[in-house]
Amino acid sequence: MDSIISFFKYVFKYRVKVVDRILFYLSLVCAFMVIAHVGYITDPAIGKISRKLVLSLFYVLFTVESLITVFSIFSSRKLTPSNYPGIAVIIYFLIILFQRFTHVPFLSFLEKDEWIYFGIAFIFFVQLSKNSLFFDNFYFNPTILFVISFLGLIILGAVLLMLPKTTIEAPLSFIDAFFMATSAVCITGLSVTDISTNFSVFGQTVIMLLIQIGGLGIMTFTGFFGYFFSGGFSFKNQLMFGEILGENKLNSVISTLLTIIFITLLFEFIGGLFIFFTLDSTLFESLGDRIFFAAFHAISSFCNSGFTILKDGIQGENYRFNYSFQIALAMIFVFGGLGFGTVFNFYTYFKAKFSAIICKLFLKKNYKYKPQIFSFNSRFILLCNIIVIVLATISYYFLEQQHTLTEDKSAFGEWATSFFMANTSRSAGFNSVNINFLANPTLIMVVTLMWIGASPGSTGGGVKVTTVAIAFLNVIALARGKESIEIYKRRIASESISKAFAIILLSIVSITICFILLNFSDPNVGMVELLFESVSAYTTCGLSLGITSSLSSASKLILMLTMFVGRVGTLTLLVAFIKNTKNKSYIYPSEKILF
Repeated sequence: MDSIISFFKYVFKYRVKVVDRILFYLSLVCAFMVIAHVGYITDPAIGKISRKLVLSLFYVLFTVESLITVFSIFSSRKLTPSNYPGIAVIIYFLIILFQRFTHVPFLSFLEKDEWIYFGIAFIFFVQLSKNSLFFDNFYFNPTILFVISFLGLIILGAVLLMLPKTTIEAPLSFIDAFFMATSAVCITGLSVTDISTNFSVFGQTVIMLLIQIGGLGIMTFTGFFGYFFSGGFSFKNQLMFGEILGENKLNSVISTLLTIIFITLLFEFIGGLFIFFTLDSTLFESLGDRIFFAAFHAISSFCNSGFTILKDGIQGENYRFNYSFQIALAMIFVFGGLGFGTVFNFYTYFKAKFSAIICKLFLKKNYKYKPQIFSFNSRFILLCNIIVIVLATISYYFLEQQHTLTEDKSAFGEWATSFFMANTSRSAGFNSVNINFLANPTLIMVVTLMWIGASPGSTGGGVKVTTVAIAFLNVIALARGKESIEIYKRRIASESISKAFAIILLSIVSITICFILLNFSDPNVGMVELLFESVSAYTTCGLSLGITSSLSSASKLILMLTMFVGRVGTLTLLVAFIKNTKNKSYIYPSEKILF
């Protein structure tokens, strides 16, 4: 008995180095087989053989994972997060066995192939996340690693979108697949094909996953799962993810990572519920279609991507006047555009209020509030967003009275459309009206809103509202003869002011270069349309005047590069490749420049 226990301890001790690698490669093979079966094989006869092979590999993978889990728990005599996937597998097997012998009707859905695919994908992603923590063994600049992760995800997405079963008709060309993958990963929303009619459910699912992972960053996902299922971060892991997440305090890296994932999944779930109940059930063939529709649009809106699986978009006859659906969608992408830190501040604020009510009503004692529930950055971001939202909504309402708002039959409908379009122009990319019918002043306002964008630390694009606000406040401070910007009894650091102007300048340069190159590659297209497309691509907004699909391959490549630069950030790219880490021990004398 002692020899058996020693063997189990030996296996548990070396499982990270050996067994986890075996599980990773086995899950990788299973994942490739699932992709080939679901997305590539079109012949029914070959499909039956591939399905049997997938099932066989599925049982082998789950059996190995179950055995390793049992060995780990038995040898360590305790339950750790790394055991959770195996426990889920064991529970699933027990339920399936119970279903086979009892034939309980409400458990029959667990025998569907989709659950097998999900199980394989889950184990593969867990194993991939564990292995991603070994990146700290390489001497990568974390910023470069962040850029490489986006490139890798785009390439993987393009390969998946080129599979025959991704589309209903002819498969996408390499350029179109690469464009769609870039647009989804960079959460832009520009599209060269109609994903509602030309994409299968498999293709739409690929787009949805690319949006979700691209919206948060693949390193955020793999870091979360890697930490959770590996039992912790090493010091080098914390340094790497601290740089990627922009977190200066090492002891806050893990909490920041968990907060981002928690906030995202929570608000997408709540948003999906709101969307689900605003839908007309008669428009869907089944409950599953309605759930998938709600999930797709909840993810797309929170990540500010602008992709939709509606045939004519939200401006279609079934959704153009569904104001409850539009408001639900708008609230999701507004919260998504506020930034994870600000949204988490909302969560802590309402949590404190709820706890205070519970303490007063049931515990009969006063609740102790923590000071500064809303941080300085959250208050400043919230103020900037409120100003932009109010001004943009009112401006759209009055500018479009004789244009797109003539379709709305009530004052509530006009204000709902104004609120939706004013906020979607900042980064979300949805449109409930035809953009081509907007008045010229409104079109200028939309371009400006796209350029301003959402909030820092969010899934939205643009130069960010705080960047524009700091630049504007700096101009006012200079006009008043002040040497610094002061707000909320705080002085803004000179580094933030310099960064704001650098971001603004780089955005103008990037958009200008894209616009000039598009004029060379597609000289027959109008300059207004090309400028609109350039701003939309760089700011990852996704609104278009309808020229995207008709552009040449060269123009699509230019837009792809612009979307990537806009998503990663021009300043981030410059820091990644030009950053000088040498510190000088001296300071040059200062001089004033004439202006």
